[in-house]
Amino acid sequence: MFNPLTATNNSHMAITNSLKATINRLEVSVTEQVIRGYTERKEIVFEAKVSTAANGVGQRNGSECTPLGEHRIRAKIGADHPQNTVFIGRRPSGEIYRQSMAVEQPQRDWILSRILWLCGNQSGFNRGGKVDTQRRYIYIHGAPDSHPMGMPSSHGCVKMCNSDIIQLFEQVAVGTIVNINQ
Repeated sequence: MFNPLTATNNSHMAITNSLKATINRLEVSVTEQVIRGYTERKEIVFEAKVSTAANGVGQRNGSECTPLGEHRIRAKIGADHPQNTVFIGRRPSGEIYRQSMAVEQPQRDWILSRILWLCGNQSGFNRGGKVDTQRRYIYIHGAPDSHPMGMPSSHGCVKMCNSDIIQLFEQVAVGTIVNINQ
């Protein structure tokens, strides 16, 4: 069985006990660089490597840090689009990502395949004012398959391999709780 904690950085597999399982809670471990999906019975039915912020954790607008605490999925974006669809401002750009695009635009922050837009649930901590996760445009989203997972490198979002985010996207609903912990 695949173990995301011991797999290579570029491994693009997630474990799942059932593709049809409905995930009612997600847990992101910044320390482990892993996301886990749980059923109502607290069974793990999804697990995959992720990449959180290179700047570490933090709530403030402009920090490029991954926000901690309880969130919920505010919107699911990208259903029925092909894998590697490029998104700009949460809209498909009309491009399908190719590795040559990364060579041409090495500093571009690629948002691919699917987006789970997060909203903070804790007023004053990750919701409202200068600490608002939603207004910071923090997502769980796909990234180029060449991007290493299991090590921090994002600008605040939670990045995943494209195949993993597509699989996860099908198992969660708007309103699903997402806890981001150290």
